[in-house]
Amino acid sequence: MFEVIFLGTSASAPSIQRGLPAQVIKHDEYRFLVDCGEGTQRQILQAGLGFKRLNRILITHGHLDHILGLAGLISTLMRWETMEGLEIYAGKRALERIHDLVYGVVLRNTRPPMPIDLIEVNEGPFFEADDFRISAFPVFHRGTDSFGYLFEEKGRRPFLPEKAEALNIPPGPWRRKLVEGEAASLPDGRVIDPETVLGEFKPGTRLVLVGDVGDTRSLLDVCRGADAIVMESTYLDEEENMARRFSHMTARHAAELARDAEARQLILTHISRRYRNRDVIKEAQSVFPAAVVARDFDIFQIKKDESPAQE
Repeated sequence: MFEVIFLGTSASAPSIQRGLPAQVIKHDEYRFLVDCGEGTQRQILQAGLGFKRLNRILITHGHLDHILGLAGLISTLMRWETMEGLEIYAGKRALERIHDLVYGVVLRNTRPPMPIDLIEVNEGPFFEADDFRISAFPVFHRGTDSFGYLFEEKGRRPFLPEKAEALNIPPGPWRRKLVEGEAASLPDGRVIDPETVLGEFKPGTRLVLVGDVGDTRSLLDVCRGADAIVMESTYLDEEENMARRFSHMTARHAAELARDAEARQLILTHISRRYRNRDVIKEAQSVFPAAVVARDFDIFQIKKDESPAQE
């Protein structure tokens, strides 16, 4: 399961109700901040998250509304938080801008009290834990080296306890070996093959974060069958020409991608102050009924084979 906590859902400039782009993705003990608009550190505190274990930041692209909050956040982390190190992942050009912000403004030739690693991402996997991985994929957005991020649990074959009971396999290390796909030698001398107690392979939960995007044609494959897609919806169809000019999405176009990809849910963010929520939802749901609009501090739990739950 992945949990998405929206910290900022506004497009380009903050509004009274919405901060600038930022969201936290949680999976077990791991936490990732995706984008860091101005004011993100206050949103983190207001959401009740705190800064503990928030040591990995993924940036979709280098536009200022997605990175300016790094200055204040890093300044706070250096002064008030105990952290072994900070990792910031982004494309090459975005990292160049982040480097200028961090080392030219925040640090100004001073040594940080903790390592700050600026890590360039390219297409493909770049972070792997025991049960999930994160991959980057290129996104087209107005002269940037933009990337989206795929959070994907590793698939597994579920252990079938009823079959283990029928075979009188005792609890303990024998069942654990079978769960891990290894044969188990039981105390009574029998050797049990894992095939006898494991079910059919089940793919893991897939969460796709697209960020700002002007053309979705290259995104269909990575979004196909996703349990949830998080992406921008800066414009409505009535201003499609404006969307094309600035390389952004309309709610309808985002919904068309989710529909064509046969995704299970679409969560829209990066909402312009010119629109009402209900108008954005109406346009998106006319194409893809499982579309919602995120608000600041909304929390979504993304699970396999279940409707994504909103708190």
